[in-house]
Amino acid sequence: MKKHVLLFVSVLALFLNSCTSMKNTSKTSGLYDTTWELEYISGPRIAFDGLFPHKKPFIKLEKSTNRASGNTGCNGFNAQFKLEGNAISFQPGATTMMHCEGGGEQQFLKTIQQIDSYSIDQDGKLNLNMKDIAMMRFKKVADQK
Repeated sequence: MKKHVLLFVSVLALFLNSCTSMKNTSKTSGLYDTTWELEYISGPRIAFDGLFPHKKPFIKLEKSTNRASGNTGCNGFNAQFKLEGNAISFQPGATTMMHCEGGGEQQFLKTIQQIDSYSIDQDGKLNLNMKDIAMMRFKKVADQK
C-alpha cells in the first residue's frame, strides 16, 4: 500500500511540475513577434495624448536576435534586450532623427532604460516594470509598418 501511495505522490508531483514548466513557456510565447502599442507611461504630468499627439509608440521583440524595434511616437528605434525569466532590460541603440512634438519620445526612451522586469496581466497586456511597479503598459495590436 505504501508503494502505491508513494508512486501516486511521485506521479502527481511530476505532473504538477510539467504543468508549471508549460505555463512558464507559454508565458513568453505571446511576448515575441507581436506588436505592442503603448497605452500608459508613468511619470509625466502631461496627458498621454499630449505626449504623443500624432502616433502612439509601439514595440516588437524578436526572440532570435534579442532585438526590440518600434517607434517612439515620432522616430523609429532599435534596442538590444536581455531576458531571463521575467527580468528584462533594454539598451536602446539607434533612432531616426525627426523633430518631435510633445516630449513623449524623451520620456519613452528614458523610461525603457529603467525597466527591470515584465509581466503579462490577465487582460493580455504587457507591463514593463521598474522594481515591480508598472512604468509602461502595452496592448497587442495588428502589425505596424
